[in-house]
Parts: sequence; C-alpha cells; structure tokens
Amino acid sequence: MTPILNTPAWKHAERHAHGLRDVHLRDLFAHDPTRFQRLAVRWNDWLLDLSKQRITPDTLPLLAGLWEAADVPGWIAKMRAGEPINHTEGRAVLHIALRHAGSPIQVDGHDVMPDVQAVLARMRAFCAAVHSGQWRGATGEPITDVVNIGIGGSDLGPRMATQALAAFRVPHLRVHYVANLDGADLATTLAGLNPRNTLFIIASKTFTTQETMQNACSARHWLAGALGDAAVARHFVAVSTALDKVAAFGIDPDNAFAFWDWVGGRFSLWSAIGLPLALAIGFDKFEQLLAGAHAMDEHFFSAPPLENLPALLALIELWNADFVGLQTRAVLPYSQSLGLLPRYLQQLEMESLGKQIDRAGKPVGCPTLPILWGEPGTNGQHAFYQLLHQGGRALSCEFIACRTPDYPLAGHHEKLLANCFAQSAALMKGKTEAEALAELQAAHAPAPDFLAPYKIFPGNQPSTTLLLPRLDPHTLGALIALYEHKVFTLGVLWHLDAFDQWGVEYGKQIANSLLPMLEGEAPVAGVDSSTAGLIAAVRS
Repeated sequence: MTPILNTPAWKHAERHAHGLRDVHLRDLFAHDPTRFQRLAVRWNDWLLDLSKQRITPDTLPLLAGLWEAADVPGWIAKMRAGEPINHTEGRAVLHIALRHAGSPIQVDGHDVMPDVQAVLARMRAFCAAVHSGQWRGATGEPITDVVNIGIGGSDLGPRMATQALAAFRVPHLRVHYVANLDGADLATTLAGLNPRNTLFIIASKTFTTQETMQNACSARHWLAGALGDAAVARHFVAVSTALDKVAAFGIDPDNAFAFWDWVGGRFSLWSAIGLPLALAIGFDKFEQLLAGAHAMDEHFFSAPPLENLPALLALIELWNADFVGLQTRAVLPYSQSLGLLPRYLQQLEMESLGKQIDRAGKPVGCPTLPILWGEPGTNGQHAFYQLLHQGGRALSCEFIACRTPDYPLAGHHEKLLANCFAQSAALMKGKTEAEALAELQAAHAPAPDFLAPYKIFPGNQPSTTLLLPRLDPHTLGALIALYEHKVFTLGVLWHLDAFDQWGVEYGKQIANSLLPMLEGEAPVAGVDSSTAGLIAAVRS
C-alpha cells in the first residue's frame, strides 16, 4: 500500500494548507457571511460546527480524498467481517457487535451474536435481582452500594458514563469506582461503606492485572474480616474469562460475566464491563445506551465522508496535526456531567493512536495524535483559558454542549451556553490593539495607552463545537461511538494498529522486575543509578 504521505491527495492538501498559512480566522468569517452554513454538519438533531477551524469550504473535499486514498471503506468492511485488524495480536476488533441486534457477525467462522445476547440477558437478570432485593448479602440484607474494581478500560468507560448519566441513576443504589494501586483510593471508598450491604465487581479479563487484583485482595480481606470467608460468594462477582482464577478467589464461576478477546479494553463499555453502569442506571437505560451507539455505527458505515461525523472529526484532527502543526487539543465539555469525558478520551485516543510505527513496521513519517487534555467549562475558564487566549501557543479546542440541561435549574443553562459560545468566538476572533485601545478610551479607563498591549488577544485559535440535543443514555452512547469511530478512522489514515498498546506493557514489565528489590527480596542490580538511588532511599 502506498504510504498516505506519498499520495496525490496528501500533496494537494499540503499545497492547500500552504495557501492558508497566513490567513486569520476573523478574515475568513468577514469575507464569507455563509461560512457557518457551509461548514456546519447536522445528523439527526446533532450539530457539528467546523466553521471556526482554519479551513475553507474547499478544505474538506480535499481531506475526503485522503479517506479514499487510505481505503477507509475497505477497512470498515474488514472490521465488520471480523478480520484480525489488530494485526500485532492477531485479533478481530468487534466492539460494534456488542450493540448490534440483527444479522450474524462472524469471528473465525463462529457467529458471536448468540454469545453477546446471552451475556446481556445474564446482565439484565442480575441487575433485576440486585434492584429488587432478590440478591442479598450474606446476612440477608439488600445491596445498597456497588464497588467496581478495575483499571483502564475496565474503569474509565463505566466510571465516565455513570457520572454522565447521574440524572438517570437508580435512587436506592450507589455505585463507586476504585482503580488506583495507591491504597488511598480503596481505603477512602471503603471508609463510608457497610460490608453487609456492599457488592464488589472485579473486572479483569485475565484476573491477573496487578492493580485490580491487589485492590480485590484488599477488598476481600476487608469483607471477610467483618463477615467471614464464606460471605465472599454473596458479595463478589467477576467480569472475566479466567474462571479457574475466579473460583480460586472465592467467587462462584456462575457469577462471572464473560467478554472476549475481540473486545479491546478501552472499547469494552458495551460488554459486561458495563455491568456497574447498568446497575447504576438500570438495564433498560443501558440498552438505550447500546441503541445510541448502534445508531452512530450505522451512520458511520453509511454516510459519505463529508456528511459523516466521525470521519469529519478524524479528518480535522489529521489536518490540525499534520498540516497546521498543532500539538495539543483541549476537550472542553460545557457539562459538569461530562466532566470525566476528557480523561476517558485520553485513554481511548492516546492509547490507541500514540504511536509512530505503522502496520508495515516503519515510521509513519508525520506527527500522529496531539496530546489531549481538558476540563469542564466554566471551571476551566478560571484555570487555563488565560493560556489559550494569550499564551502564544497554537492549539485546537473541542467544545461540547447540550441544547437542554440534564438538571434544569432556572437561570443556569443559558449562562452556561453563553460562556461556551463566547469562548469559541473569542478564541477565533481575538482583539487587536486598536480595538483594545478604543474600548479603554470609551470606558474612560486611566492610562489606556499603557493598558492596551495587555488587552490584545491574537485569536486564530481553531475550535470545533459539537452541540448535542440533550445528555441521556441514547445520546451518550452515540457520543462515545462517535469517538471510537474517529479513532478507527485515524488509525486507517495513519496506517496504524489502533488496537494494541505495547507502550503500556513496557512499564509494567520494568515494575515487575523492581518489585522484589523494593520488597527487599532481591539485591538492587541491573538498573540505572537513578532507579537504584530511589530504591535505596525507600528501603532506608
């Protein structure tokens, strides 16, 4: 396959980018009164506004040429057919099957849909048993608190979605999340719980993940210390495929929920990994989440690239990284409920695309994913927006807002949206020295000539605004699937395997070798002087 950098489509985009290098966004708006209408894309009642990106209406058709040059439709077909597109691990990538309800989906000649439906049916039955009080703890008392113990994809997805959908939660059940190996995470969670009413979900495919199993063992010790070892079977369930290890831990294998190798961790919310979310909001709402994701799947599979929301987000990301030269992207949800979305997307995008070696084992040859970070508005406005406006660093921003609030308190939502739209407008337009001086003089400010330079805003900071109708399970499902398909598309465009994560494994490998040295069971040897000095400082 011809590297994307060597295609005519890439060369055309390079020439186009060169022509826009010295053009300011405020001038693009001034010269084209129809800019918003030409660069805003709608899907159902969603609105994706790309008009504040450093593009013209001619840019997107050029970028769509990259979609064709990389054969994204062909790769979509490979994914849907269950081919092992995770090529370094030889695995299919079929998280789409987890929210699919229809024709068979094959992996190695086996239709996986009956297995998916069977696990969903077990999840529904389990949620009903907990919610109704049929499932009780060892002392016969109902469950009031659920603690999910996992890390990475076994934590971030359901944790983010549980917070996002707090307005829909089952009122008599609290769901907590523990991930960090630092004992403070588990200890502070357990401090407010009663073991008689607490249920633990241990989420680990192999049941060997270090952080998860250490937290699980400590939680087991806490519970058994209060209720005895026999109580473990009524207070622990597992999401795992290692049934022998589940049983050795003390969990009845009948209370283990399976998922499969063709489900990557950061794409696993839709599987039994989503059990704590289903408990938090009820299984009917969980099915609405799946339906929203499926709707986005169908949109991604069928819409042409210039009308396709995941495709457009991916093409704009590539444009900013490789043609505009932006190295960071801020995700700025103007929704407190979506407060964990930037952290979730950090894993989804940066673990998937933070790579420089392509599928042929060669360097990609261009920058890949920018560093992703963010914080909800309006909190971020009182923290880092100063740098966005006057810090002299070019970066892109992604604003996410909802037309209607999930918590409709009078007087709040209109002010929230006013701030969201104002920030993207200010980042785009900026303020010249002449404008600043005129404002100061009109306000009869003292020393206007002195203050004017401090009031200059360069502007020309590109941003995307995604306006959602509301935040509910269906919309959230579609939103998460939107970003999943964006990741898939960028992986194809950069010819990367977006579904492995060898960079994660390397640090774990070194940590395992250092642990005996820290515990005093092995001499400090074979490490650099800094690491040796740090270990010595701890042991002393």
